[in-house]
Amino acid sequence: MIRIYHNPQCKKSRAGLEYLKGKGKEFGIVEYLKEPLTEKELEMLLMKLNSKPEEIVRTQEEYYKKNLKGKKFNQHEWIRIIVQNPKLLKRPIVEAQYRAVVGDPVENIDSVVKG
Repeated sequence: MIRIYHNPQCKKSRAGLEYLKGKGKEFGIVEYLKEPLTEKELEMLLMKLNSKPEEIVRTQEEYYKKNLKGKKFNQHEWIRIIVQNPKLLKRPIVEAQYRAVVGDPVENIDSVVKG
């Protein structure tokens, strides 16, 4: 099952959702601001993304600029920070059974949908 981690307030996330709809595949929508990820779920998503937690953080968010910029955290600390502040998560993220991608640009989604 394909899932998109979506924030309806975000232009890039809405573009990713529309792009995914155009692919004609079944998928689920996870509004991660309403249904926050657990640490375990984020760890699994990071494995599928083949990314470190700090690579999927939105550095333009006010919370990041005020509280995190210039500081060093280990992987577990980053995971906890993202879970506690889900707005920091890059979006949209599209997840399939074995792989996930950040859908910015939207064409990145093709690698998950086709795979």
